[in-house]
Formats: sequence, C-alpha cells, structure tokens
Amino acid sequence: MKLVCSRTNLLNGVQIVSKAVPGKTTMSILQCILIDASKNNIKLTANDMELGIETIVDGNIIEPGIVALDAKIFLEIVRKFPDGDIKIETDDSYQTVITSGNANIKIVGKPGDDFSYLPSIEKLDSIVLSQFSLRELIRQTIFSIADNDTNKLMTGELFEVNEDKLRVASLDGHRISIRKVYLKSSYPRKKVVVPGKALNEISKILSGDTDKDVVIFFTNKHIVFEFENTTVVSRLIEGDYFNIDQMLSSDYETKVTINKRKLLDSIDRATLLVKEGDKKPIIIDITDENMELKINSTIGSMREIIDITKNGKDLMIGFNPKFLIDALRVIDGEEVDIYLVNPKAPCFIKDSEDSYVYMILPVNFTTVS
Repeated sequence: MKLVCSRTNLLNGVQIVSKAVPGKTTMSILQCILIDASKNNIKLTANDMELGIETIVDGNIIEPGIVALDAKIFLEIVRKFPDGDIKIETDDSYQTVITSGNANIKIVGKPGDDFSYLPSIEKLDSIVLSQFSLRELIRQTIFSIADNDTNKLMTGELFEVNEDKLRVASLDGHRISIRKVYLKSSYPRKKVVVPGKALNEISKILSGDTDKDVVIFFTNKHIVFEFENTTVVSRLIEGDYFNIDQMLSSDYETKVTINKRKLLDSIDRATLLVKEGDKKPIIIDITDENMELKINSTIGSMREIIDITKNGKDLMIGFNPKFLIDALRVIDGEEVDIYLVNPKAPCFIKDSEDSYVYMILPVNFTTVS
C-alpha cells in the first residue's frame, strides 16, 4: 500500500476514529486503526465492539492496500509531524513507513484480516436532523446519565421519535433531563436507548452546523449516525426505559420566574464554600417578591437575595447545588420558570412548550440560622 494525504486531513480523520479505540482490551487488533485504501478512497476505522467509527480521508492512493496501525502511536506520529503531505507506505510484511518532508518513521503494522469492521446495517428506518440540533440535544441532557453500571439503562439516553417530534431523555435517580425538538418530516414511532459513551463521542465530532444534516438509522440492536464523511455505529442498550411520563407532573403550588444568569451565578458562588465531595445543600427560601439562597459549611456561609416573580405559596426547599447548576447552564434564554409543590417533592424547570424539562429531587436540610 502506498498513499499520500495532507497532515490536516489525516490528523482530523485519525482523531475522529480514535474515539472508538478501547483503553484496555485483550484483543490487540482493537487497539489499532485500520487504514483501508483497497478501493477508490482512504477509509479509517476503529471499533471497540460497542462503538465503531469510520471516516473517509481525502488523499491520493498510489498503490491500494490495507494495514492496521497501533492507534496511539499512529496518532502521535501524525500529530507531531509538520504541516504538509504525509506518505504512508507498507510492504508485504506490513512494515509501515510514514514520511513527511525529510522525516520518516517506521512502525510495525498488522494485516487487516482480524480487524472487526463496522457491522452491516440495513438502513431502512431513519430520521434526519441538523448537526446543530443533535449536538445541542446531547449537550442539554447528557450530564444527567448515571456514571456507573448499577442500572445499565441509566447510562444511556432515551431517543423517542413520535411523528415529527424527537424527544431525548436521561436520568440518574436524582434528576431527569428532557429535550424535545421538531423534525422537518414525520416518521414512524420509535423508542431506543443509546449509550451515553457513544453520544459523548459523537457530540465531539459534530461540527454543530445548522446547514449540515445527520441521518440517524435505527435497527433492533444498533443505531447509526451518518454525517459528512463519517459513520458512527453503536450498540443499543437493551431493555424497556423508565416511564418518565409517570414521573412528570403539571401540578404545582408555587411558580417562580427568575433571571437565569443571576440564579446561576449565585449558586456558583455558593459552591465556593463547599469542599469537593461534601454534600452540603443550597437552601432556597421563596417569599412574595424574592428568593433567598443560603448555604452553611465548615468553610463559611453565604446569603443572597434575588428578585423574582412568584405565584402561589411561600416555600423553603434544599437542593444539591450541582444539579441546579448543570440544568441552568444548558438552558438558553434570560429567564426560567421553576415549578414547586412542597419541600419533599421534586421541582421542575421547564418552558411553556415543554421543549426542555429538568426535574430535580430535593434534599433534606437543617435551617441556616
């Protein structure tokens, strides 16, 4: 095999597929990136058997061929070469010479025979949305997936298609995040659970361009994302997702409308007084025209008053400040509406169209004197 392509194109491609290279595996071939120049394009592939990524790199194929190179070494070589063209050349024993200008590095490659290509997916059931929309949907929900495998379903996100609506939801047992967008066309109903790891990696690759689309294909076991020259295939998480509609409520005793930035900044300041790992709640005391935020820790204490518009009863309630910060940071708009029932019931931060809903469970607290 012999090929030439620009460092910029090659580095971009290697960085994209590297996201599917496993950190640890007993199968050494999975720690490689496959370079397939056997046909009329240069295709890079990585696959950890749960997540697979394939991307096409522009370049010139002088002699067709296939080789698998250690992903970590290959990425560092390309990264540290100067700008310009890079030539990759392999012999019959897969010895690979990578050349840029006057520099060349020789590494040992492997045949591609044992490499796990992306599974062949029947691409029938699909939806289309912009790269921007998908990246935003992930950004505004991914923070509330569970970070351990105690309940596998909680490590993924629900993708639910209902005619011209796509709803994405995540939960970790303490909070729920939901985002809904309207699609350009109407589609059959579909409900799948996508691993959070795959969505995290996809969000890093997406350009976020409103004019560039992503086509998402669904099967019983896989989900496929196709955009520009890249294809991402992920296994789905099996099982029935939680009935989140049962957990949501439109009942409330208190509704607060507040400036989002002022509330976020105040909670952010309060966390300066909380040591990492300390579960000190922020106490919110709601009265007719203001909200008082209070926190008391071994480091110190804070009180701050913010003007609000309130409908309903006065209320004092405590929350994990991180959960409030996570939700507020991803909400667009100057003001947010917060719906509450009592100190033991969850609060809901949502807009009038339910395009976003964030449910957060309260925590017990002792009154700050």
